[in-house]
Amino acid sequence: MALWLSLPSGNGLRNRLPLPLPCHWRASQIPLRLFSPCQTSNRKFHFILSCAMSGGVESHLPEEANKFLKSLAVQWGDIPDPEALEVTRLNGAMTNKVYQIKWRTDSNRGGSRKALVRIYGAGVEVFFKREDEIRTFEFMSEQGRGPPLLGHFPNGRIEEFIRARTLTAADLRDPEISALIATKMKEFHGLDMPGSKAVVLWDRLRNWLKKAKQLSPVKEAEEFSLKFLEDEISALEENLSACHQLVGFCHNDLQYGNLMINDESRLITIIDYEYASYNHVAFDIANHFCEMAADYHTKTPHVLDYSQYPNDLSSDSEVKKLLQAVEKYTLASHLVWGLWGIISDHVNKIDFDYKEYARQRFQRYWATKSELLELSKTYSYL
Repeated sequence: MALWLSLPSGNGLRNRLPLPLPCHWRASQIPLRLFSPCQTSNRKFHFILSCAMSGGVESHLPEEANKFLKSLAVQWGDIPDPEALEVTRLNGAMTNKVYQIKWRTDSNRGGSRKALVRIYGAGVEVFFKREDEIRTFEFMSEQGRGPPLLGHFPNGRIEEFIRARTLTAADLRDPEISALIATKMKEFHGLDMPGSKAVVLWDRLRNWLKKAKQLSPVKEAEEFSLKFLEDEISALEENLSACHQLVGFCHNDLQYGNLMINDESRLITIIDYEYASYNHVAFDIANHFCEMAADYHTKTPHVLDYSQYPNDLSSDSEVKKLLQAVEKYTLASHLVWGLWGIISDHVNKIDFDYKEYARQRFQRYWATKSELLELSKTYSYL
């Protein structure tokens, strides 16, 4: 098998040059792409290869990921032993498994290179299409707005390691950091993402409700009043459609684990785009505000504390109009993640009390619905 170096040519075509690939191959081939973020004459180039799928596991990683990483280390050229990779499991991801990969370089100063491996979680295909998430990640990488993509394999991908830390629950309530997040969200919402620009919220809710009904036993369906939710979704959609709503490209899951900050440059990076799509901007903000009630790194990570929900401190009339719309969209957020919790309880084996999390989101929906929708009748958003 050959490793092909693909270089852009002046006429827009690509010149392909074969390189040796020091890797053991099996007859059954599964496509795998490797992108090496190098510069040659100020032109970016990438490597494309085919890698065999094998069933072994080394250092908690699938064998295809190990082969991928070692091939990447060879191409970097400054790693004396590509086999000597250090693997560290990182906390913070809810459904994926994330690992830091580290190699020592031949630098006299004890340098190192790092990459990040993300292994996709099982069962999440009921929530989104993986090809859409990969397409979004590639776009964000190409635009320099997210972690550079080094490559992907059948059940995961390799990312460049960001010199930043993941935010904590407390960070979301830091006024300075919150302002940085707001600026980054506005940039995100203004992205011109290729593909459909249709709002996904209402179809997503109906699709997830259908799946939740399929998975839930009769008693559970009654407990969560699933038979009434179709009418709730329709009524909420009609109510919110009366508002003037800005549509943009939204993350739709902006919890603190999907935000990173470089403490020196104060640069915020938004990561993990599984649920990203065009949507109502007010929903994205509402969802982010709801996440302030969560701390997923406690002994009871499923427990929500809505006393941490942000207060309205703005006196600007335009901001107040937006915040009124945001408040209403918290209802949609509760339905989305309530249904997510029910489905996840049946398809995900992660040690998290999904059902109790769903119960809290639905309880919040029913507790605030009347007040928020009654408030909307006396307030004009136009």
